Amino acid sequence: MDGIVTEVAVGVKRGSDELLSGSVLSSPNSNMSNMVVTANGNDNKKFKGEDKMDGAPSRVLHIRKLPGEVTETEVIALGLPFGKVTNILMLKGKNQAFLELATEEAAITMVNYYSAVTPHLRNQPIYIQYSNHKELKTDNTLNQRAQAVLQAVTAVQTANTPLSGTTVSESAVTPAQSPVLRIIIDNMYYPVTLDVLHQIFSKFGAVLKIITFTKNNQFQALLQYGDPVNAQQAKLALDGQNIYNACCTLRIDFSKLVNLNVKYNNDKSRDYTRPDLPSGDGQPALDPAIAAAFAKETSLLGLPVAAVPGALSPLAIPNAAAAAAAAAAGRVGMPGVSAGGNTVLLVSNLNEEMVTPQSLFTLFGVYGDVQRVKILYNKKDSALIQMADGNQSQLAMNHLNGQKMYGKIIRVTLSKHQTVQLPREGLDDQGLTKDFGNSPLHRFKKPGSKNFQNIFPPSATLHLSNIPPSVAEEDLRTLFANTGGTVKAFKFFQRDHKMALLQMATVEEAIQALIDLHNYNLGENHHLRVSFSKSTI
Repeated sequence: MDGIVTEVAVGVKRGSDELLSGSVLSSPNSNMSNMVVTANGNDNKKFKGEDKMDGAPSRVLHIRKLPGEVTETEVIALGLPFGKVTNILMLKGKNQAFLELATEEAAITMVNYYSAVTPHLRNQPIYIQYSNHKELKTDNTLNQRAQAVLQAVTAVQTANTPLSGTTVSESAVTPAQSPVLRIIIDNMYYPVTLDVLHQIFSKFGAVLKIITFTKNNQFQALLQYGDPVNAQQAKLALDGQNIYNACCTLRIDFSKLVNLNVKYNNDKSRDYTRPDLPSGDGQPALDPAIAAAFAKETSLLGLPVAAVPGALSPLAIPNAAAAAAAAAAGRVGMPGVSAGGNTVLLVSNLNEEMVTPQSLFTLFGVYGDVQRVKILYNKKDSALIQMADGNQSQLAMNHLNGQKMYGKIIRVTLSKHQTVQLPREGLDDQGLTKDFGNSPLHRFKKPGSKNFQNIFPPSATLHLSNIPPSVAEEDLRTLFANTGGTVKAFKFFQRDHKMALLQMATVEEAIQALIDLHNYNLGENHHLRVSFSKSTI
């Protein structure tokens, strides 16, 4: 067998230093079939690695260049659209894996598909080819974690109903500590609502309660099942998955809480077992018909939940790519999230001495194209802001509610108004209302603009672009220090001095600097562009 030699070091640290897998790979080559690849972290056995892309077809596939932190679930997910996955062996230290499918046909379909469409995991291209091994024999005692993941995912694939604890043999899934999951959503370029979470997680059993909130600039949720087994299955199948194509990545852990206490049913929290709860906080109460439907759905535990368009089928999201592309082009909103939803936001607890329509336009313009701003005449600590569509208002609300602007924590909610009225001709409203409909500063009016991919929560690090060659680091440090904050770090992009990262001491200082300096004229007809960055310096 002419293959390159790779070393296998596959120790993996997980909670209890368990061994990932001891494995015998059976191969046409007799020497190889007796060779044990151990996985104890320090055993650097030489192992004849994989080979030519165009090798003879086999139902065992060799996957290379995996990102370091990738999970078994993510690798299994690559194979699921093509058929049943029957075994997996992760070689963590080498960023490789072997995946065995039930049939050779399935493997051929998978290799053909991925040779036309490069597969990506965690935004990194990976490589798939036939293995020289005809089957994967793994020692189940050492490969328990991988087997548990495989069984749980397979059970989810084959079941068309929400899983109750009986669907998967109990041994397949280690008992979970809690029925409550803590969910963090990374790369949230599109709004994710409580209803979208309910739709996705209901596939694994009855969801009793959900609470959503923003913490450390990230959208998070706590979600409670009736049974810890359902929580375990959902975590195994969904952790690391994207809700929409290439964004909104689910990071899931068990919560230390075993029961959630929900006080209100609204768009931030819901108790599906108590449709009678008040909405609180000026939120519209749940429509009685909807409340009745919730109660009914919770009692009909075994029935599949009606599909909401755009909610994800576990691990296989056929329409998401098209939907995300269309949404990025600005033509439609994300499915499952009403694009025609409320476009007007109510912002309260503003610093009325400092706030202006222009400052609100600049800050909220990071998350969408602001059309109109009205600071309320009789209540100058509040304003109405009209965005271009419902996605943008949702995005701005998710990212800016609870942030500090001019020293005060602002509150952002959806308004009941459909539009912001302009003052009548000739009426002086002291400049409190401004129409930005034709502003040249809208970031998202170009369909498919790459600004759609660079929407991040407020952060202390700012991304600067459109810097003219004559402007030096010192000039920019001075400029940003003059907004009243401390510049902690600065770095020009290596390849392109038109761009830089600049870090302020706090998120609040960065918000202030963005408001003051986005579109600042640096001379030579260069207007500085400022956005929040996901990077740190």
